[in-house]
Amino acid sequence: MGNITAFSCFIFLTFAVFTTARPKSGPDQKCKSGPVDLVFLIDSSRSVRPHEFETMRKFMIDILNTLDIGLDTTRVGVVQYSSKVRSEFFLKTHSKLESMVKAINEIVPLAQGTMTGLAIRYLMNEAFTPGQGDRPKVPNVAVIVTDGRPQDRVAEVAAEAREKGIEIYAVGVARADMTSLRAMASPPFEDHVFLVERFDLIHQFGLQFQDKLCGIDLCLESDHGCEHICESSPGSYTCDCLPGYRLNTDGKTCSAIDLCAEGKHDCQQICTSSPGSFTCDCNQGYHLNNDKKTCSPIDLCAEGKHGCEQVCVYSGPGIFTCDCNEGYRLNGDKKTCSPVDLCAEGKHDCQQVCVYSGPGIFTCDCNDGYRLNEDEKTCSPIDLCAEGKHGCEQVCIYSGPGSFTCDCNEGYRLNGDKKTCSPIDLCAEGKHDCEQVCVNMGPGIFTCDCNKGYRLNEDEKSCSAIDLCAEGKHDCEQLCISAPGVFTCDCNKGFKLNKDKRTCTNMDMCNTVKHGCEYQCVNTPGSFYCVCPEGQLLQEDGKTCGTCKSANIDLVLLIDGSKSVRPQNFELVKKFVNQVVDSLDVSAHGTRVGLVQYSSRVRTEFPLNMYHTAADIKNAVMKVDYMEKGTMTGLALKHMLENSFSEAEGARPASRNIPRVGLVFTDGRSQDDISEYAKKAKEAGITMYAVGVGKAVEDELREIASDPVDKHFYYTTDFTAINTIAENLKLNICPAESQGEVEVKDPCACENMVEFQQGTINTLDLLTEKLAAMASRLEQLENQLLSRK
Repeated sequence: MGNITAFSCFIFLTFAVFTTARPKSGPDQKCKSGPVDLVFLIDSSRSVRPHEFETMRKFMIDILNTLDIGLDTTRVGVVQYSSKVRSEFFLKTHSKLESMVKAINEIVPLAQGTMTGLAIRYLMNEAFTPGQGDRPKVPNVAVIVTDGRPQDRVAEVAAEAREKGIEIYAVGVARADMTSLRAMASPPFEDHVFLVERFDLIHQFGLQFQDKLCGIDLCLESDHGCEHICESSPGSYTCDCLPGYRLNTDGKTCSAIDLCAEGKHDCQQICTSSPGSFTCDCNQGYHLNNDKKTCSPIDLCAEGKHGCEQVCVYSGPGIFTCDCNEGYRLNGDKKTCSPVDLCAEGKHDCQQVCVYSGPGIFTCDCNDGYRLNEDEKTCSPIDLCAEGKHGCEQVCIYSGPGSFTCDCNEGYRLNGDKKTCSPIDLCAEGKHDCEQVCVNMGPGIFTCDCNKGYRLNEDEKSCSAIDLCAEGKHDCEQLCISAPGVFTCDCNKGFKLNKDKRTCTNMDMCNTVKHGCEYQCVNTPGSFYCVCPEGQLLQEDGKTCGTCKSANIDLVLLIDGSKSVRPQNFELVKKFVNQVVDSLDVSAHGTRVGLVQYSSRVRTEFPLNMYHTAADIKNAVMKVDYMEKGTMTGLALKHMLENSFSEAEGARPASRNIPRVGLVFTDGRSQDDISEYAKKAKEAGITMYAVGVGKAVEDELREIASDPVDKHFYYTTDFTAINTIAENLKLNICPAESQGEVEVKDPCACENMVEFQQGTINTLDLLTEKLAAMASRLEQLENQLLSRK
């Protein structure tokens, strides 16, 4: 600790040196303090603004400029922290100031939470270790800069760091907590704890240690105020000025000596002053003679310095105007010339077209479809139809001067050559209203007919199938299946068709079909049902047995489609949704899934009752279009509560106790208030999950999530890690299965009595249906016997 205490003078010196208003010291002017291992621990939490982080970056560079950097003198490391800790470079990384400054300028802020205790432990376990450049018997010094209250415990870990010999300086800015600063810093606190109001004042804390500096040169180390030159003397200094300047009466500032203003020159026209000197110049239109004092007028035309394209006219010293030859006009630049185009200027008497023939010359012409008259000015229209110059096979239609179109007689259509005609076959072109068969009767004429097994209706367009079953023209024992003009026989459920294809025989369903019952199949007349062993429940598929029914939920996913997500990440979001769907038992009676996308507005992509298989849902998810724009999470929660979980959009009635689950996925801060509808959703019995990525705000996610928050709140720094969250969500679908536990139900419990009663009622209903079918069949047989008599 003796070496560390001795270093206090050194650290005070470096703080003071970089804060005073003076030129940066050269290498020979750095304070020599002996070997030191120094690590900066900088807060890059979300509350540190970009310009504030730049001030912190300059703070470190200014300190480095005062140190004697080297592997045998002062070694420096930099660690930044927020919700996690990242070393920017270790003590052994750089041996030169230039490479350190470059590395500091390349630091990218983490922009998350404020885990200061985690960062101090990193100092002990990683930064100050021999493997990273820490030297034995060399003082260890840490400078912590923070703007907020730590989100974890710092007192114990800071005490452990001090016990290991690390001297800690705590610099707090703006929102920093003084109690936390004192808990981190080494004693005495008046030498190790500093608190300033804002980042641009961070340098001020070093001023109080100037009495501890080692040998101050007042010109180098003080705010001497000399504008130009400071000359040191023992315990004092004087100001002086650069050549061409004189010292003002305040003894510090300097004023330029203006020989022109003082009349100390011999220029003929213009005197231009510089400090302690002058040069001569001339007025516009004149040039300076060889004596550099007198002036002569300039004839730019004679000297060829005019830029006129055709004619230069001298107008006085340094002045000229440009002109043009006959037939040309001076352009807006007053130098180049353009030929006069009488056609473009409308200075002609042509009726239709004026043709430019040279400067001031033109001839007349006519538009297409017109010809020039003998006066060589006016035009007359050309009628190609009347002149027989058209080539139309049937009809020529005059459509304007020099223009025509061909047409055809009724029942014919103009061909692609726009001249010849072909007869119209309305049947072949499908331009008819026959339901089945169209018969061509000539150009533009057709009649309707029907396929075999159908007859034409009275409207002479539509057809009706001949239903032999409905007309009683069959000999099937049980079921007659009709096709147009023909029929086939079939049997009721539980019966099979005999070889005669007419009569039926009853069959044992459990032994003759693949019933799929997991445990036991029970026959009923013409049908069967499945049962499960004691302690297990028949699942929604009516075949398998299990102990967990919690997989049956109504799940609505709210996904963020704001502009910040970006298209490639939105595709990852859709894959995340499909990964969640893969973990669910999706069916009409099992889990139902709805999807809502939101940005500046809210859009239901599909409601709970639209799709009943995982494959259909996943296909629909991959077809969702990216909305972009803002992040109105509160509006999305309102839409979910008022619309998505309504029975109109497929949510099952609350009386059925089907769990309702909402999952919100977002990558940023909401642009509206979420509190009201986040609270109302949970009060309505909806279990809310909150998943955040990137710049998502933890406080908002926790406000959305249901209790316990830790089991309903997930966060990751980038989109590529969201598949891990999807895997973790599986653990909350059916807790008994995920933990390997089996629920043993009490057969006397109310809900189990109701379940048993409902199963019994369903079985009785099946028996009733089968008895009714048998009675109906007996009635059919009696009718057939009576009809034969």
